[in-house]
Parts: sequence; C-alpha cells; structure tokens
Amino acid sequence: MSEIGKNLVVISGPSGCGKDTVVKAILKKDERFVLSVSATTRSKRPYEVDGVDYIFLSTQEFIGKISKGDFLEHTMYCNNYYGTLKSQIEEKISNGKVVILVIEVEGAANVKKVYPDALTIFVAPPSLEELERRLRERNTEDDGTIKQRLFKANEELGFQSSYDYIVENNYVDQCSQSIIDIFDGKK
Repeated sequence: MSEIGKNLVVISGPSGCGKDTVVKAILKKDERFVLSVSATTRSKRPYEVDGVDYIFLSTQEFIGKISKGDFLEHTMYCNNYYGTLKSQIEEKISNGKVVILVIEVEGAANVKKVYPDALTIFVAPPSLEELERRLRERNTEDDGTIKQRLFKANEELGFQSSYDYIVENNYVDQCSQSIIDIFDGKK
C-alpha cells in the first residue's frame, strides 16, 4: 500500500449532486481531511476564490502544465479542462493529511490506475428530478448548460459500480458522516 494511495479519497458524482457541500461538511467535522484544489480553465463564478475553490488557469497555461507532466489526472468536461496537480497531493500528504479529490469519473479511474489503494466514493443524487432541481436552484447556468449537465449526469451514473462505495446524498450531514465512517472502516 502506498503512502499516497492510503491517504487519498476520491469523490465523484454528477454536477449538482452536492459533492462540494458534502466535502465542506467533512472538512468541518474532521481535521484529518483536506481538499485538493483542482485546476480548471472554466470561468470563475462570482463567489469563488482563486486558489481556494479552484486554481483558475488559462487554456494555454493548463496545456503547458500537461506537457510538463504536472497533473496526476486531467480531463475535458463540458468544454473546460479540469485537473489535479501532483504538487497539491504530495505536499498535503507529506504533512500527514488525508487528501480529498473531488473529480469526475474519468479522472477517478485514472487516479485508481496510479494509486489502486485510493478510496473511491461516488456521491449519488436521490433522483434525476432532484438533481435537475438542484442545478436550477443554483442559478449559475443557462438552460442549455443545465441540459448538457443532466445528459452528462446520466452517463456518470453508469459508472457508479466502478467505485469502492456509493453514498446517496439525501442529507448533507448524514452523507458526510458516512464518508468519514467508510474511511475509518466502520462501513
């Protein structure tokens, strides 16, 4: 078992399923966990902070980092690049932390190839109807983007069985505690 793999928790799920909210709850409950901040080329939302929510890069910067081998994994999702910088993981684990990666299914599969002992958890919405309601309530995307995200969600739900665990997000507190319990071997 590698030091990095055993201290790596990969969380995936469709856009709008509440992954980020669940992870924020985990971070408040348990100081062992830290979030790996993903890099992206998508536009920053008004409430997001560069370096905290994402590391916002231009497409040219992102491609440059790909060519240097700086990413553990990266992918194109809804016309934007997303990726996990190796430096984000290595630094935090060397400081004794358990690193949570919030990434899409393709990236999760790539991480599992590199670190087979990483814990993978798929956060599922209670239903597609609830997922659509959550996406619309965010009020951050137009109707076309929401439809694109719902189409992608249907695809992603087909990958649930490739994860070590599936946790349904009906209630944030319950879902976040389930993930901590899974990591601790209680489930």
